[in-house]
Amino acid sequence: MHHGHVLFSEVVETSAALAATRSRLAKVAALAELVRRMSTPAVVSFLIGVPSQGRIGAGYRTVFDIAPPPAEQPGLTVVEVDEALGGYASIAGKGAVQRRAAALTDLFGRATAAEQDFLRRLLTGELRQGALEGVMVDAIARAAEVPVEVVRRAYMLSGSLPATAVAAREGESALAAFRLEVGRPVRPMLASPAESLPEALAELGACVVEHKLDGARIQVHRSGEQVHIFTRNLREITGTVPELVELVCGLPCESVVLDGETLALTDDGKPRPFQETMSRFGALLGAEGDTRSLLLSPFFFDCLHLDGVDLLDEPLRERLAALRKAAGDHVIPGVVEPDEERAAAVLDAALAAGHEGVMVKSLESVYAAGRRGRAWQKVKPVHTLDLVVLGVEWGSGRRKGLLSNLHLGARDPEGGPPVMVGKTFKGLTDELLAWQTRELLSIATDRGDWVVTVRPELVIEIELDGVQVSPRYPGGVALRFARVLRYRPDKDPAEADTIDAVRALLPKGGTPTPP
Repeated sequence: MHHGHVLFSEVVETSAALAATRSRLAKVAALAELVRRMSTPAVVSFLIGVPSQGRIGAGYRTVFDIAPPPAEQPGLTVVEVDEALGGYASIAGKGAVQRRAAALTDLFGRATAAEQDFLRRLLTGELRQGALEGVMVDAIARAAEVPVEVVRRAYMLSGSLPATAVAAREGESALAAFRLEVGRPVRPMLASPAESLPEALAELGACVVEHKLDGARIQVHRSGEQVHIFTRNLREITGTVPELVELVCGLPCESVVLDGETLALTDDGKPRPFQETMSRFGALLGAEGDTRSLLLSPFFFDCLHLDGVDLLDEPLRERLAALRKAAGDHVIPGVVEPDEERAAAVLDAALAAGHEGVMVKSLESVYAAGRRGRAWQKVKPVHTLDLVVLGVEWGSGRRKGLLSNLHLGARDPEGGPPVMVGKTFKGLTDELLAWQTRELLSIATDRGDWVVTVRPELVIEIELDGVQVSPRYPGGVALRFARVLRYRPDKDPAEADTIDAVRALLPKGGTPTPP
């Protein structure tokens, strides 16, 4: 087949094949096949479920109201679809609503039924396959016949899988050319849960033990007077946090990239509820008004660049020295190379201060984004999981008219749909019930009299006593005594905990066999 034209139908078929298999190898092979032939980076965008222009502003109603008779035969190429979506996104001004509807109707009229369905899901965000990112990294490496580490690093630095795929096609040197750019966010390094504090210390050797703050992850870039502040999803929020910008401008350096958390603190320095920190990030949870005036306090724990020198590949020991130089008082509390007793004291102090626990990090480790490696481990006394809301039941009695009992899903690490692991209505305040009812109805795909099914895009943090083997749910496990801690609008479904992480909480000896 001609190299230049991947048909849109091929993307649609590949996407369906991915959903139909549990095998990671099969997924990588299917993706690599199309990536190898791609004539446009939009192939990669569509496969991970995002238009190459980002969100193009087509509402749920708009997309479902447009239903011209489908084409009999597939003829659209990926390039044509991408150009049409770009054109749609750029329509503005007088009569824009009609002109946009006409443009979309024209595109849909040239699409087969299967392609129309895919486009609807693409435009409403239902296809956003964050879980496929890791698989796509492997596929890009396979298609270009380059080492996967090189691709993963290029993606960490570029933040864009399509751009990474284009560079991979040009070879290893093009991938290696991605550098840390001050002002362009780097995908953040993640931590794995530790079994216990002593086990983490034993596994990591020389390490630092730091407070694990219950805040919102931020990445701060400064070059001269230019400051940019990003969330964990690489969304820029500089305009909403003037006090952080001012603080960063006052740091004793010329250029810097810092990784940290920000908290809203009470007058006595205790952390405020996470919802209040998030409300400053435009997530608008809970009470507005007074939260606007909350000062955000940043605590930095890593330094990726300082005064012209990139530090990503330096061991954490060196990065911490740079961090202390650049961030001074704003470094997260912690102890370098503590003995077991001292480490336990750090954990007690963190909990006493109202934080979640501690992070244990190897001093030899480099900064590596994405994959949850073992170099950073989190120790928390209470089990919590970040799960995806799949649906919700209408409440009764005092909760009549409100959406109450949540259906919770864990992420399928191979990129399939989330796997249901339990339900809960505990821990929901009146405020949260009202918010959740509004929010979940706005992403409903099916409104039943009893259960409302929603697009799986809201992440919620759940506290639980443990996990038990259960034939009731498809994953073979169920949560014990689950209760809602809070919603995590700062997290994507791609960052939710996997079904494997849930199974890892089973009492030793009781391992379910996945169906």
